[in-house]
Amino acid sequence: MRRSGIISLFIISICINAIMIYFYHINYQKNNALHALNTKDPFRSVSDNREIQNDELTKNRRNSITNAVNIIEQTVVSVNVLKTQTYKRNPFLDDFFSDFFGGSQQRQVQSIGSGVVFTEEGFILTNAHVVEGATKIKVVFNNGKEMDARLVGIDSVHDIAIIKCNGKDFSYAKLGTSSDLIIGEWVIAVGNPYGFLMKDSKPSVSVGVISAINRNFMQKQDNKVYKGMIQTDAAINPGNSGGPLVNINGEVIGLNSFILSDTGGSIGIGFAIPIDRVKKISEELIQFGRIKEAYFGFKIQDLTPMIASYLNLDNLNGVIVSAIDNKGPAGKAGLTKGDIIIEINSNSVKNSGDAELAVSDISPGEQIKMKIIRGSKQYFLEVKAGEYR
Repeated sequence: MRRSGIISLFIISICINAIMIYFYHINYQKNNALHALNTKDPFRSVSDNREIQNDELTKNRRNSITNAVNIIEQTVVSVNVLKTQTYKRNPFLDDFFSDFFGGSQQRQVQSIGSGVVFTEEGFILTNAHVVEGATKIKVVFNNGKEMDARLVGIDSVHDIAIIKCNGKDFSYAKLGTSSDLIIGEWVIAVGNPYGFLMKDSKPSVSVGVISAINRNFMQKQDNKVYKGMIQTDAAINPGNSGGPLVNINGEVIGLNSFILSDTGGSIGIGFAIPIDRVKKISEELIQFGRIKEAYFGFKIQDLTPMIASYLNLDNLNGVIVSAIDNKGPAGKAGLTKGDIIIEINSNSVKNSGDAELAVSDISPGEQIKMKIIRGSKQYFLEVKAGEYR
C-alpha cells in the first residue's frame, strides 16, 4: 500500500507540472504577441480599444430616425428659382412720370424651396408656390451637383408641382401612404432652408410628431385648397416648402407646404399635403401637364337668415343651389335651383367652403353622392362629374 501511494503521488505531481507548463506556454505566447504589437506601434492597443469603443457608441447612437434620414437624404434637393417680378419704382412719382417712362418695371428675383426625387427618371415633387412664375429652375443635389430643371405640370389649387431633370438612374424616395397615419408617431421634415445663402447642398432635418390629421384650409386670396392636411410640430422653415415629410421607415408621407406663424418662423404648427393626394395629382400632371378640372354644372351660395326664414329652415347649415345648367351633370341627375345641399360624399356641408373642399379631389368621371333638402323632404342624388372645358 505504501508503494502504490508513492506512485499515485508521483503521477499527480507530473499532472500538476504539465498543467503549469501549458498555462505558462500560453501566457508566454500572448505576452510575445503583445510585445510585438507594441514594439511596432506602442499606441496600437490603446487605439484599437478606442476604435472598438467608438464603434459601440456609434451603434448605440443610431436609431430609427437616423436610419430614416440616411435613406431619404440622397433624394432631397434644393430648388432655386428665378422669377420675374413687376414693381413700381416710386408710388409718389409713378403717376406723374408714367406717361414718359411707364408705370412699372420688371426685375429678376431669386427664391428657394425644396423638392424630393421620386422616380429614377428624375421627376421631382415640390410645391406649386415654389415654382409658380419661374423663368429658370435650377436643382442642387445632395452631392453638390447642379442641374437645370423644367416644369412638367402644376396644380396651383392644391399647391403641387412636378419638375424634371434630364438623365436617368437618379436616387429616388419611396412614397408611402397617408391613409394609416397615427397621431403621435415620429416624423421627420427634410429640406434645404436658406440653402443658397449657406452655400450648402446638404439637407437639414427636424424631428417631431404628427400632431393632427385631416386639417382643412382654404386660402381665398391665393385660390388654394388644402384638404386633409397633416399637422406636425417638426420645424418647417422658409425654404423647406416642397420637401418631404418622412416616417421612421424613410417613406414619404407628405409634402411640406406651410406653417402658421405670426413671426414667419416655426412655432411648431406646420402642415404637409398627404402623400396619397400628391400621388393622385402627380400622375395627372405627368400624363397631361395639368389637372383635369371636374365640372358639375351648378352654382351655390351660403344660406342667409332671410333665405332660411323664407324656406322655413331651422338653421343656416347647408348651401343653396343658386343656378344650374340643366344640360350639365347635376341637372341631368335631377338637381334643381333652390335645392339645399347638406352633405357631399358623407361630408357635412355647412357652408360653401365645406362644399368646395368636399369636391376638391374629384376628377372627371368620378361620382359624388349628395344629400339635399327639397321642400320638407330629403333626397340623395348621385352626380357623375364631367370635365370643365
